[in-house]
Amino acid sequence: MAIQELIEDVERSYRETQERLSDPAVYNDHREAAQVGRRLKELESPHKLAQEWRAIQEDLDAARGDGDLRELVPELEDRLDGLEEALKLALVETDPADQKDVLLEIRQGVGGDEAALWAGDLYRMLARYAERLGFKTEVLSSSPSESGGFKEVTFAIKGEGAYSKFKWEGGTHRVQRVPQTESQGRIHTSTATVAVMPEAEEVEVDIDPNELKIDVYRSTGPGGQSVNTTDSAVRITHLPTGLVVAMQDEKSQLQNKAKALRVLRARLFDLERQKQREAQEATRRSQIGSGERAEKIRTYNFAESRVTDHRIKLTQHRLDAILDGELDDFTEALAAEERSRALEA
Repeated sequence: MAIQELIEDVERSYRETQERLSDPAVYNDHREAAQVGRRLKELESPHKLAQEWRAIQEDLDAARGDGDLRELVPELEDRLDGLEEALKLALVETDPADQKDVLLEIRQGVGGDEAALWAGDLYRMLARYAERLGFKTEVLSSSPSESGGFKEVTFAIKGEGAYSKFKWEGGTHRVQRVPQTESQGRIHTSTATVAVMPEAEEVEVDIDPNELKIDVYRSTGPGGQSVNTTDSAVRITHLPTGLVVAMQDEKSQLQNKAKALRVLRARLFDLERQKQREAQEATRRSQIGSGERAEKIRTYNFAESRVTDHRIKLTQHRLDAILDGELDDFTEALAAEERSRALEA
């Protein structure tokens, strides 16, 4: 598409979206209004660039036709090229889920107790990152290990654009360090996996109660002893997909069921998105990483204070700061790489 057409397209979309937002039928439908509002927000930056492009194009036309201003032509042409590039980047389609809250599941991988401790470190790193971004964290369920880490932990992060920040954390995180229990000072390699899912709203995932098998049982603590005397723990099986979610952290069966449904909804939403991704072959090819648990995304080496992200070959020697939630450099580099790949595609 020629740049002139692109500019007109942006201006038309912006105008039409503004009109839709002021339509009483849309305005009175909260869900629709929120959706149109989000679209308008997305178009604001491209629209501003389009206006700027028009102004500079006018200046350039004037300079070309005026002997006194001709020396400005190269500079104005450069600015116009830069704006065209910025506009194309701004129009690269973003993932509709980017603005959503997010659910994360961290599980210990290979390495026994040390892997559980590492899962705990990853949880703290991601919770600190959320805190730095001004987001709220809520633990939905956890299975602590006796050594002080987690066998697994599921938590929600709430905030505008949470998924766009945390989607890069999905996959296998590998650690190389000397475990506290190691008397010979040998370096061990352990892993923990992170699954990242946008939190789905009820209207987005319709769960048929007839397709659920719900079991209740007594919750157990570490070591298997019964924690309370009522059947408050809940296990939900989604029969069509075989997905199972168990929840036992709350005292009441009702609360555990509500939390389990939240996680199930997010997993079903994620499953649907995966199917769509696979159908869009070109999109899948342009992705940096699929966020699959099996995919090794980062290595954290304690001896050298080194963290390497294998997807973009980015290495930083400031392990402590990164484990304290300073992940912005990785997030920004991964997002930039995705944008440039999308542009090529």
